[in-house]
Amino acid sequence: MYALVDGNNFYVSCERVFRPSLNTRPVVVLSNNDGCAIARSNEAKALGIAMGAPWFKIRHFEESQGLVALSANFALYGDMSQRMMSLVAGLGHRQEVYSIDESFVDLSGIRGDLVDRCRRMRARVLGWTGLPTSIGLGPTKTLAKLANHIAKTAERKPGSYPDHWAQVCHLGAVSPKELALAMSTTEVREVWGVGPRIARQLAEAGVHTVQDLQQLDPASVRRRWSVMLERTVRELQGVSCISLDDAPPPKQQIACTRSFGQPVLALWELEEAVTTFASRAAEKLRQQRSCAAQVLCFIRTSPFRDDPPYARSVLVPLSRPSHDTVCIVQAALLGLRSIYRSGYRYAKAGVMLVDLSDARIAQGELAFWPHAEEAWATGAQRSQGARDGLMQALDTLNRRYGRGTVVLASSGVVSHAPAFNAPNAMVSSRDPSKGASRHWLMKQERKTPRYTTRIDEIPVARA
Repeated sequence: MYALVDGNNFYVSCERVFRPSLNTRPVVVLSNNDGCAIARSNEAKALGIAMGAPWFKIRHFEESQGLVALSANFALYGDMSQRMMSLVAGLGHRQEVYSIDESFVDLSGIRGDLVDRCRRMRARVLGWTGLPTSIGLGPTKTLAKLANHIAKTAERKPGSYPDHWAQVCHLGAVSPKELALAMSTTEVREVWGVGPRIARQLAEAGVHTVQDLQQLDPASVRRRWSVMLERTVRELQGVSCISLDDAPPPKQQIACTRSFGQPVLALWELEEAVTTFASRAAEKLRQQRSCAAQVLCFIRTSPFRDDPPYARSVLVPLSRPSHDTVCIVQAALLGLRSIYRSGYRYAKAGVMLVDLSDARIAQGELAFWPHAEEAWATGAQRSQGARDGLMQALDTLNRRYGRGTVVLASSGVVSHAPAFNAPNAMVSSRDPSKGASRHWLMKQERKTPRYTTRIDEIPVARA
């Protein structure tokens, strides 16, 4: 038996914890550069605001409906997520954190009323963190996910499902009649693993509801579509095919890309941005204990402006797989300088680390003279150990005192750095006379304080 615990309108709920005045107002959280809606309150959904709606198309609701738009505050959302997940872990034996706001929990073998247990957990999360949640239960992960959708829908749209399914829905403990009702009134696109393309193909084949999909022959589904959809059908039929992962598998690629708040023309500004992006990607790489063998760097202009178009990328191989920030930044800057062309108004840049491998598997060295191999290996081990220690110290300081506390000079934090043209130069090449303005930073004009991670931004209660 599995439970899926999901934070309701999670980003909006995190903001409302510290600003209760938003509780009854339509609220949206905007993406990077305040571009489009990535989270919506129920009130905003009632206005017809769709997920991903561009801000310029919905901003008229500010005047007409009192819509509140906020810039994404991922430091706050990540910390609130950790608090919620630490509580949810007590619901069962094992936990799989599926996303920032979703968590699967294994309830197998737990006695008693599971619905009551989940309602008490939901009340605890709400009381201790202020975050509302919905919980779905089912004998498979796909049914638990479906039950969670039903629980949220029953709460948001009374009358769509039985009232007692609101907030907590247990598809493994309902009558056959109620289960058939749930399956026949839920669209197939709401099933976990059924994307828009597959949903259209299923509709063309006459499969419109979850019940329609559940009644298909798994072998036929495999022949016509894929083994993945066959697995989904079996899960809907109550056969568990997806196990609980205690830890997510390591990523095969790690990227850090951003659109700029304003067009960027100068190379030194792009170097600052690329250094920052490469440093962040290297930090993520170390978190999953991997090394990268190649670094991809790209820059491009905006396809939505009338500026001359330009887009280029380059893949720079490393001499050996590494997770060292300095090595990765050097490669990214080398690639940037090879594809940069003056005269263009760049709108976006990014760094992607590819060809990843386990950091515990180290590449050795070849030696061609007697007794040199041992001496070379010993020296290389010491050098690598020192670099690993440096990276560990870098990560520790940035975790303790905040991201960006210790950075490479080429990220632009040095006020008066001399110009270096060498590919391996690790200081900023920007012109000090141009000032310290960083045009490449994202627009976040509506960002709220980082209430839980910065002591100088902690909320203050006044009588």
